[in-house]
Formats: sequence, structure tokens, C-alpha cells
Amino acid sequence: MSLSILSRKEKEKAIRRLLVQVPPGEFVNAFDDLCLLIRDEKLMHHQGECAGHLHCQKYSVPLCIDGNPVILSHHNLMGDRFFDYQSKLSFKYDLLQNQLRDIQSHGILRNEVEYLRNVVLCALKLYVNDHYPAGSCNVLRKTIHQKEFLIACIEDHSYNSGAFWNGLWKSKWIFQVNPFLTQITGRVFVQAHFFKGVNLHLQLSKDLKESVEVVNQAQLALSFARLVEEQENQFQAAVLEELQELSRQALRGILRRDLPVTRTLIDWQRILADLHLVMYPKLGYVIYSRSVLCNWII
Repeated sequence: MSLSILSRKEKEKAIRRLLVQVPPGEFVNAFDDLCLLIRDEKLMHHQGECAGHLHCQKYSVPLCIDGNPVILSHHNLMGDRFFDYQSKLSFKYDLLQNQLRDIQSHGILRNEVEYLRNVVLCALKLYVNDHYPAGSCNVLRKTIHQKEFLIACIEDHSYNSGAFWNGLWKSKWIFQVNPFLTQITGRVFVQAHFFKGVNLHLQLSKDLKESVEVVNQAQLALSFARLVEEQENQFQAAVLEELQELSRQALRGILRRDLPVTRTLIDWQRILADLHLVMYPKLGYVIYSRSVLCNWII
């Protein structure tokens, strides 16, 4: 169907659906491509702002305010604005221009929950700095039905469109501030997109639920950071194992017959050098052909 025969509402719906599906790290490129097709600057600007706002929440877009990392999500949303607990600022964020707009200052009630939030954030930063090349983390407060919750968010990504791939790792952890025992629910999410020659999307996630004993705030923060480290390490190991099995299945599919897979590094240069040094009294140096060598290895 030609875009020229679509009504304005149909165009808005089509643009919104396309932009919402854009993988992380590719929103601006996809928006620019759609602008070339739609050729309606006003329409694209409005839809781009709306879709960009949703994109930031969906993929936990990281920012830096006053030297502190901020992760955008629906948890720190105030209407159509985002709120940062560290700088105590609320703002609107333009993903297309990568700019903060309409910045406002707010006050925060200093109580035990706020002190615990800072302690948990310090423990989580130590873990993130040790395990992520360029990771960011935030700890937020939220009151639900007069109950206080802490929400910890972790994000790291590697966007390399020049090499035709992008990848995102993020996790979210929520627990209520309870004495003696608290239950922690979490979700780890990985998405990768490879688009050289093919259009390959990979999405993996895992939901978690664990309990942690509460002695004091420092102990709770350290126990929480250890729990996150343990669960994310297990998830990473499971992902790597699944990818290795996938590569084995793909390899079996292209081979004409099954071969033993030993996962042992073969030093071909050394083998060839040793073969060329083998000398027989009457035949001299023996030169092995590639077929003979392969048959000998197999």
C-alpha cells in the first residue's frame, strides 16, 4: 500500500508501531529512515517524541547528570517527566536530540528509607564497576499502597552499528523495606541484534525470586549485592551454554557426517612443522597432502 493513500491517523499508527519495535541503540537511525519515507516533518517530530519517550522506558536508556549515572525507566516516571533521586531533578528527555528539557528541582524526605537507598546504591556500584565495562546503576524509591519499595536497575550496552550489531544487558530488582526478612524479585534481560547479511534478533530473559534476611542496613545492602552477582553470573553462564549448544547444532547441520567435538585447540603450524621434519632413510622428506593430513587427524 502506498503511503500517499493513507489517512493521517493511519500514518500515525504505522509510524508509532514501527518506532516502538526499534531495537535498542537504533532509534535515531530508524527515525531518520522513516523521515525519508514519510516526508512530513511535523508528523514525524510529534510521533518521534512520543515513541522516544516509550523507548527510553522500555530499554532503560542511561544518562549522566552532574556526573552521576541515571537510568530512565517507568519506575522514575512523573507524568511525562523523569525524576533523578541523586540530583533531585525532574526533566523531560528528547531522545532524538539527546537533550534534557524543562529541568526542575525537587525536595526529598530524608528518612531511614532514603538512607537505606543510598547504602544499597553504594554496594550495587561496587558490583557494577567490577563486572561491567561501562555499566550504570540506579536505586529508586517507590511507595505502593503506603508501603515503601526500593527498585535497583542495572544497564550496560555495546552499540556498534558500524559492525552491524548492537547488544543490551539490563536487570531490575525490587524489594520491600521489611524487618527480619525481605523478598527480592528480579528480572534479567538480554537483547542483541545482528544485521549484516541477515536480520537476527536475540532476546533472553529470566524472572527471579529470592529472600534475604535483614539484620541491619549495611548487611542488607551487602547481601543484596551478593544475590545480584550470584543470579546474574548464573544467568550469563546459562546464556553462554545455550549459545554454544546452538553453534554445535548449526555446525552439525552443515557437516555431511558427525565428527567428534573435543573443543581442543589444534596447533596446525606445529603439526605441519613436525611432519616436514620427518625423514626416512631412502625416501627423504615426506610431504603430506591436505587430504592425508585431514584423514590422519580424524
